[in-house]
Amino acid sequence: MRKSFHCSMLVCLLYLVTATIAFASPPKTAPKPLKIGYALGLNKVSAEQMQYAKSVGVDYVEVSFGGLIDGNRDLKVSDEEMTELMHRAKKAADDAGIKIWSIHMPFGKQIDLSLTDEAERQQVVALHRKVLGYCKILQLEIILFHPSYYLGLNEREARKNQLIKSAIELNKIVRSMNATMVIENMLGPELLVDAERERPLCRTVEETVEIMNRLPKSIYAAVDMNHIKNPENLIRALGRRLKSVHIADGTGEAENHYFPCSGQGNNNWTEILAALHEARYTGPFLFESAFEDARDLKACYESMYNTFIEENQL
Repeated sequence: MRKSFHCSMLVCLLYLVTATIAFASPPKTAPKPLKIGYALGLNKVSAEQMQYAKSVGVDYVEVSFGGLIDGNRDLKVSDEEMTELMHRAKKAADDAGIKIWSIHMPFGKQIDLSLTDEAERQQVVALHRKVLGYCKILQLEIILFHPSYYLGLNEREARKNQLIKSAIELNKIVRSMNATMVIENMLGPELLVDAERERPLCRTVEETVEIMNRLPKSIYAAVDMNHIKNPENLIRALGRRLKSVHIADGTGEAENHYFPCSGQGNNNWTEILAALHEARYTGPFLFESAFEDARDLKACYESMYNTFIEENQL
């Protein structure tokens, strides 16, 4: 009887150990390929371009306000013209079967959510409120903001506080649009740009995570692969907080925005794809880089994806 009891206990223990190992180490499975997207200026969205992009495997685009807002925070076009531009872009994308995934909100020295002068900060927020009014036409998934422009010396903590204040205010509008606010990491190999300026906020993994932890959980992050060395480290640190990407190669030292399949830049794309898979990222693989032809985008991603699958034996 005692021997039978011991055998039964041994069988149970073996079962529990086997089940625990199986639970802790799930079988590796290949991630589904991501959809392809790319970034372009709002005034460059045309029916012909969208139709061609769709025909060569592009499903998403991100638009930006390049050239439409000046350094004084003023629109260079009338309200009617801006509204018409939005409707035209939306129709061109819809007719081609392309989704306008995101918009890159305006930024610059005078368009900085972290300005320490409170009156100036409020003017920047007011501009963003106005722009978001136009953005409702596009029915966006993602609205992307820069955390700051270059900073003065020794004002980093004050700038973080101002950014957080601005982000919380604007997130209320973004959420009312059924969209998601994301903050992009910025280029920052060293703290100082020169003797009088510091790099923008979100310049390192540690600083980006710190700022994200101080923001409401309804605000997420975007990772620009050109802005940081080893972007896979930032992706892994953010995890499920990652909601959008800018795909470009670089050195983490300058605004290179190389095409990933050009042979330029130092990014390890197998590691980046592994990190995106670990973070369960399902948004588009959205290129913000130089390329000659939109047909190159899907082929480039597929070559990186196939290498990732082969090297990980998935």
